[in-house]
Amino acid sequence: MYKLSSKSTIRVRYGETDQMGVVYHGNYAQYFEIGRIEWLNNIGISYKKMEEEGIMLPVVSLSTQFKKPALFDDELTITTVLKKSPTAKIEFTYEIHNQNNELLSSGDTVLVFVSMKTNRPIKCPEYILNLIATAD
Repeated sequence: MYKLSSKSTIRVRYGETDQMGVVYHGNYAQYFEIGRIEWLNNIGISYKKMEEEGIMLPVVSLSTQFKKPALFDDELTITTVLKKSPTAKIEFTYEIHNQNNELLSSGDTVLVFVSMKTNRPIKCPEYILNLIATAD
């Protein structure tokens, strides 16, 4: 099990909530994306550069478990962890805590490396595997 992880902090905006001030469940996918992009950046992978090189990373699986509601103006910490060494897919787990360190939700995503030229899955690029191997 890989322990490569990163933490991202965001504040819940009013527009992300319903009339009760609770974060709409669909926003959790965006929170996971924030964590994932920061995780990639932290080990030296630019999502933009990857796309410029003709590689996409579409999400093929997403699951979320809700424990407690996130509320308007909460400060959320998104912890993103790589589950295992990437192959043609890369898998992450997430936990979202509030400012009181209460676990609000957890989740998992699976993304697949896809060539933009062929629209077919490809192996994880070697430079990404190297960056993961040398990350702290």
